[in-house]
Amino acid sequence: MSYKELYRENNENIKERYEIVSERIRTISNMKEAELSIEEKYASFFVKISKYLVKLQDVLEMEKEGKLLSLSFEDGEKLNKSLFNEITKENYESSFANPTFAVKKLGKDFGQMFSAIYASVIRCIPSVFQGDYTFLCIYQELILEIYTTMQDEEGFTYKAIKDSYYWFKHDYIEVVMEDRVNKLIDPEYDYYRTLIDSAKDGIDYLYRYGFYISNDEIESAKYLETFSDEEIQKMANTYTEGYRIGFEVTGKDLTIKDKVEIRYPIGFERMVAAAIRNFEKLNLKPILKPFSTSANKQFDYDHREDAGLILDKAIVERGLESYRCAFEKKKTQARGYAGPAVIEVFGEEPFSPITKEENVKLSDKQQKLSVYNKSESSQIVNKYIVGEERSFTIIAYPIPSIGEKYKEIFAETVKLNTLDYNFYKDMQQKIIDVLDTGDKAHIVGKNGNKTDLYVNLYKLNDPTKETIFENCVADVNIPVGEVFTSPVLKETTGKLHVSQVYLNGLNFINLEIDFKDGMIENYTCTNFESEEDNKKYIKDNILMNHETLPMGEFAIGTNTVAYKMADTYKIADKMPILIAEKTGPHFAVGDTCYSYDEDNMTYNPDKKAIVARDNEISILRKEDYSKAYFNCHTDITIPYNELGRISVITKSGESKDIIVDGRFVVPGTLKLNEPLDEMDRMTE
Repeated sequence: MSYKELYRENNENIKERYEIVSERIRTISNMKEAELSIEEKYASFFVKISKYLVKLQDVLEMEKEGKLLSLSFEDGEKLNKSLFNEITKENYESSFANPTFAVKKLGKDFGQMFSAIYASVIRCIPSVFQGDYTFLCIYQELILEIYTTMQDEEGFTYKAIKDSYYWFKHDYIEVVMEDRVNKLIDPEYDYYRTLIDSAKDGIDYLYRYGFYISNDEIESAKYLETFSDEEIQKMANTYTEGYRIGFEVTGKDLTIKDKVEIRYPIGFERMVAAAIRNFEKLNLKPILKPFSTSANKQFDYDHREDAGLILDKAIVERGLESYRCAFEKKKTQARGYAGPAVIEVFGEEPFSPITKEENVKLSDKQQKLSVYNKSESSQIVNKYIVGEERSFTIIAYPIPSIGEKYKEIFAETVKLNTLDYNFYKDMQQKIIDVLDTGDKAHIVGKNGNKTDLYVNLYKLNDPTKETIFENCVADVNIPVGEVFTSPVLKETTGKLHVSQVYLNGLNFINLEIDFKDGMIENYTCTNFESEEDNKKYIKDNILMNHETLPMGEFAIGTNTVAYKMADTYKIADKMPILIAEKTGPHFAVGDTCYSYDEDNMTYNPDKKAIVARDNEISILRKEDYSKAYFNCHTDITIPYNELGRISVITKSGESKDIIVDGRFVVPGTLKLNEPLDEMDRMTE
């Protein structure tokens, strides 16, 4: 069964509803603002959004007639611009999708709500391109219901409109959750496979996704077209072998799985096609999850908390029950899901958001509900897609936004992703041998870095058979280059500071986090003039609305080649966490690296058991899962040039250095310093 057949029955069921509401919306779109029988200041919104919905109707008609899959590059470009012009930087200031503009025109209450609705309509585009009537139909019905209510002078109140929006969100949660689960675990939703297959005939396919397409997607596709089949195959092999080895080294049985989720950047279809062939040899069917560069990150940021308009206990509980039921219907298929294989990209200009008073913000109560919802949702997923049975892999490549040396950086990244496994394995083992003798680690910054932090280490019972740190080579986490552990929280205390770091696409300046007994006690940065804004920025985007988080990981990155590459091309501010975490010590706040997999013992290449898998929080899973996990994990890296010293302190009080003044000093590891020494010579 293909995606068309999967949508056909539902489309037939709602066809009459869709046609009736579409005709009404088209009528409104053809009216002048003065002709609308509602209060004048709201008329412009309804005309505007109706015209936009008519565009989506036309796209759905094109799909029905088979015209989308034969769309030329030129026609596709025009269509893409017409659909996303609303939110591109040059037009966003005068768009109802911008809360600032909407609030100015409509007032705070209606402005926030109508802007949120507009943003949701724009996010329907991919489903429309696939020929799914559902979401376009229900959002048109919502707009028409609100418009009709506003025509009634006596019945028209903000509460009446908000109630319509609330019950719309409440009643369609089941539809949303079923769609989410189906597309997570069912390979028969294969629309994107048709685009992968058509990529061999040129780059016209790019505009058939229904995603915003920028120069990055176009030039990435063009550049990969110049690669030989052998070069593409090598890239795919590095990626899929990392995935396969991830199962092997953790003792998980890949043969009981039958599907793999492939998350990939649009423009990388040649590599993905080769990866699909590799996965199929492992009897894994692909579930394709493409993504593109954002049309406007400020738009994304402005709408990140729109749920605050309706979020309450009833909505959360209905959502969780619907999510559970959707998984229950697909429980056999869910068990076959092996985990995600992710291709990340890097190179976009770093983004520092503008905080706006007009944006919807979660209340304190809603933040707690959001945390609860995420925790419960994670447990539902783990019930049906068992954590101990799944794995993942991540690899990253640059995109053209990185600058004029894009092709050079791409070539260097390919080399980075295939560095000598054995060299790093041996270097890292020497570091681990010293770390394993320690009771605590002490990390101190330099060159203005105020870090002064003690990390309490797990205590080994049998050092001949056990180890504290994992020797991480290139399998699930490409490229190679780190050793890591789960710290003991008690007596893990001090300050972590970085002058600048990019986390989840956001820039943090002078980020400081103070730990007491392994938990975040205080935090600040200097992004904004207001300390209140700085704290909210960190709480929203690092603490993920939790009141505090534990230090879930302490690691030492050893990939000095990556550090040199970032310095040579002046792209340190554009490096993804995946690579940046290998370029210095890093500390993750949130869950450990072994979350939901603590009891599955794994071993280093020297056959020692990696025993530091839990901390005082994660062990609570044996009593109550909801108390054990935070469902977030954010790595914060100190670069070598801000690192004064890393040492371990033994029980007897002896101090053993690992890194001094940004250089590795463990006997036998000095070769790791060669890229750093080359950097110094280049600046002399």
